[in-house]
Amino acid sequence: MKATLAAPSSLTSLPYRTNSSFGSKSSLLFRSPSSSSSVSMTTTRGNVAVAAAATSTEALRKGIAEFYNETSGLWEEIWGDHMHHGFYDPDSSVQLSDSGHKEAQIRMIEESLRFAGVTDEEEEKKIKKVVDVGCGIGGSSRYLASKFGAECIGITLSPVQAKRANDLAAAQSLAHKASFQVADALDQPFEDGKFDLVWSMESGEHMPDKAKFVKELVRVAAPGGRIIIVTWCHRNLSAGEEALQPWEQNILDKICKTFYLPAWCSTDDYVNLLQSHSLQDIKCADWSENVAPFWPAVIRTALTWKGLVSLLRSGMKSIKGALTMPLMIEGYKKGVIKFGIITCQKPL
Repeated sequence: MKATLAAPSSLTSLPYRTNSSFGSKSSLLFRSPSSSSSVSMTTTRGNVAVAAAATSTEALRKGIAEFYNETSGLWEEIWGDHMHHGFYDPDSSVQLSDSGHKEAQIRMIEESLRFAGVTDEEEEKKIKKVVDVGCGIGGSSRYLASKFGAECIGITLSPVQAKRANDLAAAQSLAHKASFQVADALDQPFEDGKFDLVWSMESGEHMPDKAKFVKELVRVAAPGGRIIIVTWCHRNLSAGEEALQPWEQNILDKICKTFYLPAWCSTDDYVNLLQSHSLQDIKCADWSENVAPFWPAVIRTALTWKGLVSLLRSGMKSIKGALTMPLMIEGYKKGVIKFGIITCQKPL
């Protein structure tokens, strides 16, 4: 789980609603007025709403940066430089060795590439430039740089993460291939069509404006480039269902508060957004069963002597995160939380 976002240009922070909510504008209600005063009042209300949204998003951005500034060192100390779920065979034991969990994290990267169709030497040769959106401390970027010989650029909201990622790249003799900077996923500092692979490994859940997030991923993708989004989602809504059940939303709200997340969306929502950009080969899958051993394993490592000492030393945000982990397990078990992958290709 990683980060980067910007203040939305419209209030599209995705409440729990059906797919039809995508692309909708904020409810600023510009009606045909009966007088100029009603125009002024409506405009004023609209300005207040936009200002409130910008303030809320700025607070979210600050919270995300501070969360990862504080917790990334703990994660690296216990779990290494890949700040994401591992991919396991269904019903795998949570008693796997530490090396087994790290292998599962590498497998998550490989399975994501396979699902997206990057499976042969010819496809791999096409990948010369990669952006890692929400890069954490750069584990994916350095792996992809080594695998493809590609130039990888990672972006994160956390200055601590960016510095550590650059330090690790230098230590691994990859500074000429992998670089990292503080930047915003919703306003990326790159020209259009720059990257052959746009990679977002567990950062989409932090985005307050999913429509703008997807638009930026599409914008920076080169013609023929691939986009891979691996993210936490809520379950798809059934036909005629307007929202999640209150008890489901309550679970997600508690998780949001700890991990600095805006409202969640579903994999169906992501597919709809990608379809609106006329992208090709849009695919999605639910990998919830394949990540099921992850959170129990994180809890188990947190309860070791090393884990407890590191947790206490890291600070209150880390402690709150640890106390929220059982809610992630509950969400997965009850089918509220889904671990989704969504991939596509930009037309030539």
